[in-house]
Amino acid sequence: MRFSRINRRRFLFLSVLAAPALVCADANWLEPQWVKIRSIKLAGNNPAHRIVHFTDIHHKGDRPYLESVVKKINRLSPDAVCFTGDLIEEARFIPETLEILQNIKSPLYGVPGNHDYWSHARFAEIEKAFAGTGGAWLMDSQVTTADGKIHITGVTCLRGKPAPLAPKAKGKNIMLLHYPLMAERVTHPFDLLLAGHSHGGQVRIPFYGAFMLPYWVGKYDLGMFRVPAGRLYVNPGIGWLATPIRFNCRPEITVFEM
Repeated sequence: MRFSRINRRRFLFLSVLAAPALVCADANWLEPQWVKIRSIKLAGNNPAHRIVHFTDIHHKGDRPYLESVVKKINRLSPDAVCFTGDLIEEARFIPETLEILQNIKSPLYGVPGNHDYWSHARFAEIEKAFAGTGGAWLMDSQVTTADGKIHITGVTCLRGKPAPLAPKAKGKNIMLLHYPLMAERVTHPFDLLLAGHSHGGQVRIPFYGAFMLPYWVGKYDLGMFRVPAGRLYVNPGIGWLATPIRFNCRPEITVFEM
């Protein structure tokens, strides 16, 4: 009996000692590229549309990782793919980023993020690449998918408030924006609003939440929220910012059944 108690004490002691090392290993080497596929149903048993959302690539030259993300997206066979900003941090990575993204087999629609502006990325190149997939690079503009059933509105993040673009009367209406907090300023109702920028905080403390968040996020750090304009989903992103660490916040590709 005494021998059993000693073993338990040793186990607990060793567990406490090992916990920081395990957390560091997870944050540095496991989670940063451990992509999660999250499925969200916004319809009944017979959804008519499948939309994929990903964001915040921050491509820095890790070609195999971004190629693996594209392969995961293609396996989902979506009707449309939506991207909500921050392709890169340095303009020199734009050619490779676009080369890889052009392998997406569904129409790709996207909006710029703050890092796309700060890096002085050539938007004409991005626009051409997105159009090559059958999609569009949306700069305060709106397009309708080829089947006429989904209307996608994309707003830039320069104005401090979204451009007042009204949804279409028929079909599903989706708005793409980079900053989550800007969703509070959308003046028309949409079926779904998609945002990025927050990275989910990258490090999320259990029972507390994000350790740190960038500006223009507010309370909309990760997941589904209700705003006056409708449902807002904030994706934690594919890449990382500042340091290649994620904890309790895996990169994500989100699938919406509508």
